[in-house]
Amino acid sequence: MTESSNRDDNGGSRQIVVASAPSTAAARPPDPQLSDLPKDVLENLAEELGIDPTRYKTRQHLVAAVHERRQLIAALDRDAMLDVIRWGRRPVTANATREQLAREIARIKSMRFAGLSHRGLLALARLRGLEADDQDPVPVLIRRLKRQEGFFSRINRRRRSFLGSIVAGIVGGGETSHDYRFLPDPAAPDASAEAATIKDEIESSGLFGGITNRIKRSADQYLNQKLDEIEARIDRKLDEIDRRLAEWRDKEIANRLRILKITLWASVIVGVFSLIYAYVTQYILPH
Repeated sequence: MTESSNRDDNGGSRQIVVASAPSTAAARPPDPQLSDLPKDVLENLAEELGIDPTRYKTRQHLVAAVHERRQLIAALDRDAMLDVIRWGRRPVTANATREQLAREIARIKSMRFAGLSHRGLLALARLRGLEADDQDPVPVLIRRLKRQEGFFSRINRRRRSFLGSIVAGIVGGGETSHDYRFLPDPAAPDASAEAATIKDEIESSGLFGGITNRIKRSADQYLNQKLDEIEARIDRKLDEIDRRLAEWRDKEIANRLRILKITLWASVIVGVFSLIYAYVTQYILPH
């Protein structure tokens, strides 16, 4: 707080805004629930948010890192995060929160930034732990991201890319012709079934991981198709049951109306005979 106040005194009005925002965010204590989490749960949460838990020696430092990452996610532009989601072809719902989007972005390991907007590149760089300013051009951001990858990681990625090209040539996993879509519409469960080629998946997740993801996606698509067929059959059976119940109800109402008519006519006939009998016994038979 003291350092930020001295910085405020020396700077202008614009510097006051820029310098006071981080100090306020840093002064805000972390969520007490983070400190109460078990170690494995906390580390899993950190990995889901794109944080390497092995870089922090103590639990307090890891809690502070998770807290700062959540603050960073809350300050990011949601549209920029959606640009990264579209670029990485990650399936999300339309009403996903920023933290859900950040978890999906943390799963994106691709280093091919073609098609990613400038604001999306900024969001990706910040989520990968780089210092990025809005004025930084696209080539500078790409250079920083690639420099962050490391030599051995780059070699492994190229090896996986070469292996993915071989597998794609064998199984025929060419480029997809479908445009990327989110998955909020239950009427189109397979809208992003061809989200990425098998080459891209192997490059990002390795041979077994890429093949597993493709098999899992194909199995999910098959199960969704079968569930839709079962649902359609159930709907047809329910419609048939409703139709038969309606026919039975109409027949039952017609039978009850017929019984009421017969009962009414019988009552009228009995009443007429009663009047005739009373008239005869009173006026004719005594004479």
